[in-house]
Amino acid sequence: MARIERLTVYPVKGLDGIEREAATVTPGGTLAHDREFALFDDAGEVLNGKRTDRVHDLDTDFDPETATLSVELDGQRERFDLAAEPERAGAWFSEVFGVELTLERDRELGYVDRRGMGPSVISTATLREVASWFDDVTVAGARRRLRANVEVGGVPAFWEDRFVGEDAPAFAVGDDPDTVRFEGVTPCGRCVVPERDPDTGEPTPEFRERFVERREATFPDWADTEAFDHYYTLMLIASVPERDREQRLRVGDEVRVVE
Repeated sequence: MARIERLTVYPVKGLDGIEREAATVTPGGTLAHDREFALFDDAGEVLNGKRTDRVHDLDTDFDPETATLSVELDGQRERFDLAAEPERAGAWFSEVFGVELTLERDRELGYVDRRGMGPSVISTATLREVASWFDDVTVAGARRRLRANVEVGGVPAFWEDRFVGEDAPAFAVGDDPDTVRFEGVTPCGRCVVPERDPDTGEPTPEFRERFVERREATFPDWADTEAFDHYYTLMLIASVPERDREQRLRVGDEVRVVE
């Protein structure tokens, strides 16, 4: 049976994710606490893993109930109440990254890259397949490199590719009356982040070249090739219709393909 295997949100954009047993879809169509906070420089540019590999030096955890961020760097641990003391957190991160930064919060939509779009989706089998392409990449490591929100188990590798393109179906999570419908918007073109070891920030040699070669060789027959601009693409960016927002997703919920 296809089911929700994992739900992961990334409370501070660019930093570590946290797994959730359940997650609510926000009024903006994202998952609650996903990219809820972000660090911006004076030019309004966000700080993230695309911009600096320094993010890999930080080991972070987040308590959604208290909005408390715990950060470990060089054996020292700091804690910040991000709701009550954003200035102190911003000042600390400014010193770490060597640029003036301000911590901002958006509880309705979050600071997702693709504004107006919703959760990212991947299958466990896809992560397993991608990890097999590299000698030193584990499934857990692939999961941290690719940073999806919704992981679906009980389906084949690249299952998520079928939900984009002409006449693509959708999929539904849960049972009536609490069903949440996911509609594919676009495949996710990847950036430099998946090329790096998530612990050290060191790039995996020839990662992109190997990825593209194997992605093309294993591209599924059920996917619409016209919906993909290139093969350095993996993961689905979906949207949730307004009528299904503010519903709750749970690990273990059944997933079924719908028209």
